[in-house]
Amino acid sequence: MKENLEKIIENSYSPYSEFKTSSIVKMKNGQEFIGVNVENASFKNGLCAEQVAIAAAVAEGYSKPDFEELHVYGISNSFTYPCFLCRQLLLEFFDLEKFVFIYKENGQVKKLKVSDLCPYPFDLEEVKND
Repeated sequence: MKENLEKIIENSYSPYSEFKTSSIVKMKNGQEFIGVNVENASFKNGLCAEQVAIAAAVAEGYSKPDFEELHVYGISNSFTYPCFLCRQLLLEFFDLEKFVFIYKENGQVKKLKVSDLCPYPFDLEEVKND
């Protein structure tokens, strides 16, 4: 998987941070969707690689029961964890027991459950009034 992440990371549009990231979402049926970060001059409106990959799957008709695992890579000597906006998106589309794989540039990989990244999930039930 890391080889594919390394290939697509070159498509990253990151002229402001110069920090390229890539992501691959794997569905239960084996289908994969790719994403890279896409920045713009209004920094808050950029897209993370995870957001792009998840949105591509949704655009093709997939929903929460279809999502199997997420892979995230950044060109760094450290692990590139999903940001907190992406973690919230993970909660929307992945069961807590699904896995997220994060990679270092040197090839090391860490396998985490969504519940590890999101130990105190926030969902719509939190904001509903009874």
